[in-house]
Amino acid sequence: MSRPYAQFSGTGRSIPSKILTNHDFSKMGLETSHEWIIERTGIAERHIAQDGETTCGMAAGAAREAMQRARVQPDEVDVIILSTATPDRLLPATAVDVQAELGASRASAFDLSAACSGWLYGLNVGEGLILNGTAETVLVIGAEKMSAIVDWTDRSTCVVFGDGAGAAILQKSRNNRGILSSYMRSDGTLADLLFRPAGGASLPMSEAVLADRSHLVRMAGREVFKAAVRSMSEAADRALEAANLTGHDIDMMIPHQANVRIIEATAKHADIPMDKVYVNVDRFGNTSSASIPIALDEAMERGQIGEGATVLMVTFGAGFTWASMVVRF
Repeated sequence: MSRPYAQFSGTGRSIPSKILTNHDFSKMGLETSHEWIIERTGIAERHIAQDGETTCGMAAGAAREAMQRARVQPDEVDVIILSTATPDRLLPATAVDVQAELGASRASAFDLSAACSGWLYGLNVGEGLILNGTAETVLVIGAEKMSAIVDWTDRSTCVVFGDGAGAAILQKSRNNRGILSSYMRSDGTLADLLFRPAGGASLPMSEAVLADRSHLVRMAGREVFKAAVRSMSEAADRALEAANLTGHDIDMMIPHQANVRIIEATAKHADIPMDKVYVNVDRFGNTSSASIPIALDEAMERGQIGEGATVLMVTFGAGFTWASMVVRF
């Protein structure tokens, strides 16, 4: 008798309509260029939320798409897991606002904070809830309004990030498809390489914090790049090993969309050709925990992930955190 699996029943995404191109930064007075950004990141443009567009709103939009494709009604959702580093407010969790927006009155709802790795962390939690019988239908969302926490005077960070949301419905599989393996790790000793120094409980918001902009994202780019390549390569190895697969068995790799050079290095390590790697970082930038579900939904919508396809998802984020997952669709 085969073991139970948690499968993806539907995916969705929600992206702000406003596009900020690399050329727009020079108009904003930032000392950078399209060529400089492309060479270092592979990013040409990113979507930016406008006034009134919230993390909750984007999350709910992605969730509605996923639910529609899964043919799931709001009152059938048992759990809502929202991965975000940009909650609309610090209390309560943004997930409960999403619950109210969707009308998912039966669901429990909570936020999960693991930066760019958060959506894969959330899938792990959702899988556990399904396989232990606690839930039948779990909605896992990654939603980020990174434009609200970047320093728009710092070219090393503001050119990298974008806004958006992606979501998936997890349910118990009845056809031996679903999550085959997963892996999660973290290393808190490296936390200060990518972080927001102030604005939390230890250093609350104050005039001094606002003046020195220490409530916004700071990143040591070169060190983060090295750690990302090393950690994502390890994560890919571990998930493939646990699934008894190699890179040759993978039909599509969906990596975290942070930097095209990180993506290429990870694919090369896993022995997966770039024509089997989904890349949209050029159009969306780094949307943190939303990047993999956005890319996954695009790939599925375009028919690049068909029935029976084996997909490797791999990510890295602030914390440092990293994770991977092999899924058979």
